[in-house]
Amino acid sequence: MDLDTPVNYVKGVGPQRAELLQAKGVETAGDLLFYTPFRYEDRTNVKPLDGLAPGEMATVIAEVHSVHQPRFQRRNLGLFEAVFTDGSRRRLAVKWFHGQYLAKALAPGVRVSLYGKVEFDTYRGELSMTHPEVEVLREEEEEEAGLHTGRIVPVYEAASKISGRMFRNILKRLTDAMPRVDDPLPEEIRQRLKLPDLRTAIREVHFPAAGTDIRLLNAFRSPSQFRMIFDEFFWLEVGMGLRRSQAKAEPGIAFELGDRVREKVKAMLPFKPTAAQKRVLGEIAADMKEPRPMNRLLQGDVGSGKTLVAAQAAVIAIENGYQVALLAPTEILATQHYITLKKLFAPIGYVVTPLVGSMTKKEKEGIKKLLAAGLSPIVVGTHALIEEDVAFEKLGLAIIDEQHRFGVLQRRALAQKGVTPDVLVMTATPIPRTLALTVYGDLDTSLIDELPPGRKPIKTIHKTALEVEQVYSFVKREVDGGRQAYIVYPVIEETETKDLKAAVLAYEELSRDVFPTLKVGLLHGRLKADEKEGVMDAFKRGEVQVLVTTTVIEVGVDVPNASVMVIEHAERFGLAQIHQLRGRVGRGAAQSYCVLVTEKLGETGRERIRTLVESSDGFHIAEMDLKLRGPGEFLGTRQSGLPAFRIGNLLRDQEVLELARSEAVGFVQHPPSERSLEGALAYVRDHWQRKYGLALVG
Repeated sequence: MDLDTPVNYVKGVGPQRAELLQAKGVETAGDLLFYTPFRYEDRTNVKPLDGLAPGEMATVIAEVHSVHQPRFQRRNLGLFEAVFTDGSRRRLAVKWFHGQYLAKALAPGVRVSLYGKVEFDTYRGELSMTHPEVEVLREEEEEEAGLHTGRIVPVYEAASKISGRMFRNILKRLTDAMPRVDDPLPEEIRQRLKLPDLRTAIREVHFPAAGTDIRLLNAFRSPSQFRMIFDEFFWLEVGMGLRRSQAKAEPGIAFELGDRVREKVKAMLPFKPTAAQKRVLGEIAADMKEPRPMNRLLQGDVGSGKTLVAAQAAVIAIENGYQVALLAPTEILATQHYITLKKLFAPIGYVVTPLVGSMTKKEKEGIKKLLAAGLSPIVVGTHALIEEDVAFEKLGLAIIDEQHRFGVLQRRALAQKGVTPDVLVMTATPIPRTLALTVYGDLDTSLIDELPPGRKPIKTIHKTALEVEQVYSFVKREVDGGRQAYIVYPVIEETETKDLKAAVLAYEELSRDVFPTLKVGLLHGRLKADEKEGVMDAFKRGEVQVLVTTTVIEVGVDVPNASVMVIEHAERFGLAQIHQLRGRVGRGAAQSYCVLVTEKLGETGRERIRTLVESSDGFHIAEMDLKLRGPGEFLGTRQSGLPAFRIGNLLRDQEVLELARSEAVGFVQHPPSERSLEGALAYVRDHWQRKYGLALVG
């Protein structure tokens, strides 16, 4: 047996359990060995019965004195009772609900190990336990007091019908007959950091040696846990580093930045760029001049002007005779980019082409012909852009917006539409450093850290649903003063989530009962593209005064006259998402407001709302969001490109990630030998691509 042996051949698993494990992503013996405990319990407190005290957690080794299964009881309780003795004068009464299965194992004279909370049964006047962990002891196990009690016990997350107890049984057999484990970590790194070898680390993570500090184990900082966490991060970062150096070694397009390009950029710009925008464009332009492909992440808080910078990069590519493709995750965002770019490029005569899923087959085919013939300089679209039959005559720049909603493979698929086009990835979601290292580790980073001049900070106010009438009065006053407002809801139709107000229903009520004298509009993701465009145009022109909408306006909408945003059911949104939403106001010179309306809030909910009210720093909010919701939720979906770590945790293990990255960068840039680098490359390719999306390394 080795680490690649299918899990159904592991002793104690078999075909049925293998199916349940495969649903958890456990397909091989190696996967099972990396299915590590999520916590540990110290069950070493072994006591005689006459040494027990009520309220303590303890392990006892005792003998069954008598058993009792009540004949007349409610079937669904399945009560099983037993009395235990150990030679002292004290007895221990124990009961298990749904414990009928114990009738075959527990009979008078059988010796067992019990672990549970000691209580005092006032009715019987003796000590008792309810539903303790029980293990029947064979003679040879007496000294160790078994697997499930009398030791530091690993606790595993159950997988359907495979309980944590079953995992202990299976993994004890597997670690006792440990398969061959090759240690891929470079020996010089292991020695320098004083890390245990992988075989020892795996065994001790599952079954810690006697005397191991339980606090270290539950903090995931025992030497063996540290080694396995380091391994995950190190190989991820090695893969990122290899892909990065590989990309830099590929031949690319050396764009020329002559006077013609500069004149076109000047003619396009609607206002003077900020110093941050100039700096970032300088970084992008320097990349585009190089004869290698650009792979750059453009990060900027809401309203910082990323689209303007991307448009300038597009001018460089188009003026050099190349095509540009902008990929957005949703049709509404693609439509917004299309409208923005069409307006920006109108003064310089560039034609912008949309390509989205809702178009007819005939419309798509016409656009695809234009792209293939090189007759469309810039196309804006959704996933439709990366379909196999989309071809470009000369793609020079691929711009990908909100990259965390795409996987690495999708980014690669668009880049492969050209020979080796430059790639610019944009995100308005401030990404904490730990996530940036794992999701964007192969990209160079540019940050727009300055808002356009003249903008006042947005005031964020919290109101409960009971105060919503005050909120509507405030909206009315602002609109009467010549401003406009957004009212945002989480869903479109009530049937999706019954307890939420639906945007459609709210639109009807608000336009009829609350704002009968105002022009109220409705915008949501299910409207057709031309309907969305019509509503947004009317809002931009001021013909719509109050826009009832869903989160489709999260990114890219720019209406300087809008000064109020009301977010209904704010407790249902992520912090980063609300921060994105409120960035839709505050784009003009007037003071702007974001009002968060909530239902009942728990302690975490109150902390989240307090964070938004007190801070407008996108990175601080992102860090809080990451802590409160975790990495997967923060990024939105599992296709986010976030690796599925098996033991590493981005919140808990930030310093391990930093160390692993430092070691990985040093190793890739200065490998001890050609052989060690080849070995690392083979290991990443053979073992890590499937789980971590480190596509096309090597």
